[in-house]
Amino acid sequence: MAYRRFVALGDSTTEGLWDINPDGSFRGWADRLAERLAQDEPDLQYANLAVRGKLARQVVDEQLEPALALEPDLASVLSGLNDMLRRDCSVLSVIERIDQLIGSLRGAGADVIAFTLPDPVPINPIAKGAALRLRNLNLAIRDLTAKHGAYLVDLEAQPVASDRRLWHVDRLHANPYGHARIAAAAAEAMGLEGADSSWTQPFTDPLGPRSTVSHAVWAGKYLAPWVMRRLRGVSSGDGITAKRPELKGVRPL
Repeated sequence: MAYRRFVALGDSTTEGLWDINPDGSFRGWADRLAERLAQDEPDLQYANLAVRGKLARQVVDEQLEPALALEPDLASVLSGLNDMLRRDCSVLSVIERIDQLIGSLRGAGADVIAFTLPDPVPINPIAKGAALRLRNLNLAIRDLTAKHGAYLVDLEAQPVASDRRLWHVDRLHANPYGHARIAAAAAEAMGLEGADSSWTQPFTDPLGPRSTVSHAVWAGKYLAPWVMRRLRGVSSGDGITAKRPELKGVRPL
């Protein structure tokens, strides 16, 4: 079917970090998918409520009601990684929040796209502590999509999703190539015309090891500020508002 109102909910991945437009704004997989959807429905209206740093409960509290007010016929839910990176997080609570998001949107008549999250360890070895929590969350998301009849984009099931060549140097966000693959994965899950499994193909050349210098640069530029924010109880999303809070037209690809 051709969708007319697409609303994206979530955190930094859906906001589009670090897939940068020429004007410096963030594009991201959701923008890319909207551009693809506009090929089938030129009158498509698209809103993106995602904000970096948001936890699952914040996505529910801050984005769900505005999303429902926009009366989408398609919505996306990608949330939970920020929670899983916290040692004190309750995986069960996050699962309940995502259940609420998907269930509420489906109950309002929207088709919903939901995502498992890739194994973070090949991208960032210090994420080993979050890996088990993430696996449990992914198992639940598979169950929730079946329960609610939502589209599932199973990124965890594809090893290439954890290839660091698809990730920004901050080791937390996708780069433009990664966002393009996520958009292609969503298109395949939805059965859009012309979509296929080519996004799952691995790179043909082997991946070399990281240098000691690269680890040191990453720790100083990205890890240390993240730790400091946690210690101060602040978020990268504080003071940030949604980049596209209202439905607007989209230029097709």
